[in-house]
Amino acid sequence: MVKSPVSSPAPVRGSASARGRASQRLWRLPGVYAPQADTHLLSRALRLEGVSGLDVLDVGTGSGALALHAAHLGAHVTALDISRRAIWSTRLNALRARRPVRAVRGDLETSLTGRRFDLVVSNPPYVPSPDPTPPAQGAERAWDAGTDGRHVLDRLCDAAPALLRPHGVLLVVHSALNGTERTLTRLDQAGLRTKVVDRALVPYGPVLRGRLDWLRDRGLIDPGAAEEELVVIRAERV
Repeated sequence: MVKSPVSSPAPVRGSASARGRASQRLWRLPGVYAPQADTHLLSRALRLEGVSGLDVLDVGTGSGALALHAAHLGAHVTALDISRRAIWSTRLNALRARRPVRAVRGDLETSLTGRRFDLVVSNPPYVPSPDPTPPAQGAERAWDAGTDGRHVLDRLCDAAPALLRPHGVLLVVHSALNGTERTLTRLDQAGLRTKVVDRALVPYGPVLRGRLDWLRDRGLIDPGAAEEELVVIRAERV
């Protein structure tokens, strides 16, 4: 399932019951993105990376699921989101979980000037939309990202070197519809060493299903296809 208002995660490898319990424990204000398949895929990459004792930044934190996961693994976590509701949801979830997460409302380029991190993790908006201008408010802001779905992805790729300490790592998840090679190339050009570290096929969620004709007309989806590929990309500053 892709970025959509549905709160049930699509299946990926691992314990579905454990993922379900974790998602149910998170509290969300209306319009805040719920943990889904992309969240769980990135959580697994975060766990395998090993973050204990590291300074971690979660960009586009939503409900704070990834931030709390990193804090549970022993990281020192800053959570960033442009949505006021997301920040309040994250703060409450951190309080309920008794995890020290610093939640900051603001923009990627201006809110963390001068700060660098050992690891940056992000599940950004990435769903292609017929509207070239991403929404400024509403729940759709959590998934709509321009006609190629790269409005936030490209900004994140360009900002990554300034956010990372030497040998710092970026972990980002998105759909192959956005162009996996485009992300790898952009990060390579930014001076980072990149690779795809995980993939998963998931059924189309309600947002994509509602746009199938438009996506097929643009050649982004093959006729008859019913699943999309999610990818987790790792980029290291060398």
